[in-house]
Amino acid sequence: MVLHSPSKGTVEKEPDGLVLVGKEDDIKKSQRVTAKVDGREVVVFYHEGRFYALDSRCYRYKLKPFSKPNIREDKHLLFLFYVVIEMSVHIVAFGNERDALSEDSQQSSLMWSYLRRSALISEVDSSPSAEHARSPVATEYQACVFGNVRLVVHDCPLWDIFDSDWYTSRSLIGGADIIVIKYSVNDKTSFQDLKDSYVPMIKKALNHCSVPVIISAVGARKNAVPCTCPLCTLDRRSCVTTSEGAQLAKEFGATYLELHALNDFYIQKYFGGVLEYFMIQSLNQKSSEKMKKRKKTQKCHRVQPPQLEQPGEASHYDSDLHNLLFCCQCADVTFYSEDCSKVVEAHKVILCSVSQVFMLLFDVKSPADIHDPSILRTAQSLFAVEDGAGPPTPRGMPPCSVPVRVVVKDPAFCCCLSDILHFIYSGAFQWEQLEEDIKKKLKDSEKTEHVLEKVKCILKAPGKLNSLRDCRSHQIKRLYNTSLRLFFNTPVLADVIFTIQGATVPAHRAVLVARCEVMAAMFNGNYLEANSILVPVYGVSKDTFLSFLEYLYTDSCCPASILQAMSLLICAEMYQVMRLQHICELYIITQLQSMPSRELASTSLSIVSLLKKAKFHNSDCLSTWLLHFIATNYLIFSQKPEFQDLSVEERNFVEMHRWPSSMYLKQLAEYRNYIHSQKCHCAVM
Repeated sequence: MVLHSPSKGTVEKEPDGLVLVGKEDDIKKSQRVTAKVDGREVVVFYHEGRFYALDSRCYRYKLKPFSKPNIREDKHLLFLFYVVIEMSVHIVAFGNERDALSEDSQQSSLMWSYLRRSALISEVDSSPSAEHARSPVATEYQACVFGNVRLVVHDCPLWDIFDSDWYTSRSLIGGADIIVIKYSVNDKTSFQDLKDSYVPMIKKALNHCSVPVIISAVGARKNAVPCTCPLCTLDRRSCVTTSEGAQLAKEFGATYLELHALNDFYIQKYFGGVLEYFMIQSLNQKSSEKMKKRKKTQKCHRVQPPQLEQPGEASHYDSDLHNLLFCCQCADVTFYSEDCSKVVEAHKVILCSVSQVFMLLFDVKSPADIHDPSILRTAQSLFAVEDGAGPPTPRGMPPCSVPVRVVVKDPAFCCCLSDILHFIYSGAFQWEQLEEDIKKKLKDSEKTEHVLEKVKCILKAPGKLNSLRDCRSHQIKRLYNTSLRLFFNTPVLADVIFTIQGATVPAHRAVLVARCEVMAAMFNGNYLEANSILVPVYGVSKDTFLSFLEYLYTDSCCPASILQAMSLLICAEMYQVMRLQHICELYIITQLQSMPSRELASTSLSIVSLLKKAKFHNSDCLSTWLLHFIATNYLIFSQKPEFQDLSVEERNFVEMHRWPSSMYLKQLAEYRNYIHSQKCHCAVM
């Protein structure tokens, strides 16, 4: 609907952000006037003694944001406080709904199918950077729904995001208006992982927020023959039943849907109908909340706090471990050919983290612990460990100083061993590249196939290894962030023991050297720790140091509180792990931003103490943000005793940028005195 008025308002911006739309008498006479505000046409009309404002977008979506506009009269001129409301819906989808038994590797995802088929969706655009990444965490789609409402969809097919990038997963869930959880009904192991591991993580991240959740069981149940692929250890004979999915949805408080096929009926009418219902509910809620919080905008003297970005340094977890193979630091195993020529050096903890064959080879597991005969046959046919190799280890020297000698029995496999280890150390992503390298080196199709089959047997069932459904059949999922966790804080294969607060913490030099430059220098330089098994640690608690080591092993961290995050930040600064330091800064800021004013006023947490620690440990970004945080919550912090601990320079900064400003409070007091003296009521309030 287009409204035309007999007169056009002259738009003038006032210093306080108000917009002049015309004289009061003129508007009352003409009943309405049209003005352009920030490029949008607004109609101001007079009805039954009151002024109203409306624009076409708000009328179209029936959001009623201007049923009670913020209008004041001053010298017979009408000013309008106008807020542009840009509505958007954010959907986050987790899980992989594709059937691993299907031969169709090009099967569209659930969210992409909905965006392409729905009649309400227009201008669909997908993020190219996510699609062409080597190991995509999430694909972002942007579109328009209900006309001009912006729709943003983050589709995360891999659950690895919860293990490898805690901050990103928390941010996605925190910004979601609707969450969709997908799984294939023919993949019970994946469903069990979802139920046991990832649903509790999502519940924790939601933190009792009322975000609608849709659990979608996708596919028709099949009674297929068990998969014989050596990389696959799942039992394909069992499917996820309807009762299991419904029970999970009940425990989660979610809506349960079964989509037997991704066709027009299930996508548009069934899944789309439920999703669009939640979209409308979300838009109504956002409109209501924005109108409740809408206030007069007045120019103030405060400075906005700096925006802390996500960790600028991307995770280099895979490259750290890959570089470890190049530099050969702390190598504790050496592979030889049958003619006793040296082939390559490696590390037990890395090899054992990806294969039970190496666990058996290095006595991490006994033959009685291995239930798969093929693993025993692979270990016996490929490798032989030489007993008593090398001179005895001198007293006080770490065990890794004398590498274990392993003879490779298979000549073709031995020829390609360096390429295979590069593939394993890089996270086992590029299977196609490994195939190409082996073909070029052997130049024999039968030998190439033979070596590739051996690699598959070696990588069979390494702890929690599943086939990657989104990639080709022989490609393998990221290994380390879950498999290296098996060796975190365990004496198995440990070659260094940290002593801290009277307790001992076992660790592995190879992991520490790869992930931390300070420890690499400590264990490889002319320092006492380089030749010692026991290494004392000072300045941090045992729990903090364990959290630090957990990050080195798994590339993830999840502090339990602000104080623990600050302790971990101090430890990260001590060992110069900058990415962990930045993640801790983000956690502290996120937690403080989520605190309501009442909790902030009553908390025993000292923000000034956090500020002092951040400055002392060179956390410039956090210290700057905390100083602005104190200034923007001046009325709360100025009443606390800790406020007196601020330095003169910090106090001056806070007083200069405080909110509410002293000028505002003075003007407010004068206005209240004036209203009280006139014995009248405010026309606006």
